[in-house]
Amino acid sequence: MAPGHMIPIVDMARLFARRGVKATIISTPLNAPFFSKAIERDGQLGHDISIRIIKFPSAEAGLPEGCENLSSIISWDMHANFLKAMSMLQQPIEQLLEECHPHCLVADMTFTWATEVADKLRIPRLYFSGTSYFAMCVFDSLKRYEPHRRVDSDFEPFIVPGLPDQIKTTRQQLPDYLKQTTEHEFTKLLNQVSESELRSYGVLVNSFHELEPAYSEHYRKEMARNAMEEGGSSYSDLTALLEELRALETSKQESAVH
Repeated sequence: MAPGHMIPIVDMARLFARRGVKATIISTPLNAPFFSKAIERDGQLGHDISIRIIKFPSAEAGLPEGCENLSSIISWDMHANFLKAMSMLQQPIEQLLEECHPHCLVADMTFTWATEVADKLRIPRLYFSGTSYFAMCVFDSLKRYEPHRRVDSDFEPFIVPGLPDQIKTTRQQLPDYLKQTTEHEFTKLLNQVSESELRSYGVLVNSFHELEPAYSEHYRKEMARNAMEEGGSSYSDLTALLEELRALETSKQESAVH
């Protein structure tokens, strides 16, 4: 429900469809228009891809009408209500899946209940976080070893242990939720995310082995995760982009805005 997650997961669905898999994207009324034209074009090209719309329970969760993704959040207090709204999507999505009879469910990390729903329907759930192998490995090491709690100040450098390379950082550079000692709503969510990841069938990574081989292997062997690389789905339209850039290069001088 954030643009940084929505874009790659939609591109991934388009990539599946181009490989002959029927892909259905579940979205909400105000999020679907961001990518509906691209999906329509894919359909015209003969790819079996579609969008199913479900209502986002903004008002029921205490949010203003029209608040359907994180870019609409204007205060920290609204985050808790947004998380509540996302949890309320479980029942309508489960009902839709029962109607569609899919063979697999690809769900973003924030839908922590997706693994439970997939288990109930006896289909595999693939977890997607949108980040790289490196980021996931560093985050796991910080949570597991807590090296930031063994330094005397926010500015004292420390090494993140257990990684293929010597990675140094400071406590100041870490997000607040990692530095806090008391549990709050966001840390609860992160714990649920980790549990959901571990229980899922596997993890789809928006990367590829050749880009970060040491961390690809670390993620699989040291963290014992079943990872599948989809190779950077957001580059799926690279050919079209290059053609557009070539057209701009040959266009009349000062006629294009980049």
